[in-house]
Amino acid sequence: MRKSRLSLFKSTSMLISVVGIIMIVSTIIVVAYVGYSTVSSGITNEISSGNQYDELAQLKSSYSDLAVKFDNVKATYYSGSADDVQTYNNAKIELTRAESAIENVQSALDAGKPSNEVDSRISFAKEKLDAANTAYNNL
Repeated sequence: MRKSRLSLFKSTSMLISVVGIIMIVSTIIVVAYVGYSTVSSGITNEISSGNQYDELAQLKSSYSDLAVKFDNVKATYYSGSADDVQTYNNAKIELTRAESAIENVQSALDAGKPSNEVDSRISFAKEKLDAANTAYNNL
């Protein structure tokens, strides 16, 4: 009887040890996977963010060029009739909307918003900048 109890104790003890080792190994695998996913996601977001900052710089540069063009023709329209002034002011409003959209992109990047939200703001800013450029061309 004692030998069977001893044998049962040994086999139970061995089973508990094997299950413990399996649990430790599986925990290490899960932690490694979560760590890898976090690092991979962080790197992807940094790369995406870098591209978005490049696009923001491009938008700001285009805006500055367009603002200079508006300033160059301002005196011409303000010296004309009231309709000329109104036409210029309407076009200038489009430029102001583009500036606001660009500032919106900047604030989204500064706040660390998700990549897809920043991308949608960038496309909106491009649309507004195109509308301002069209308004300038129609002057």
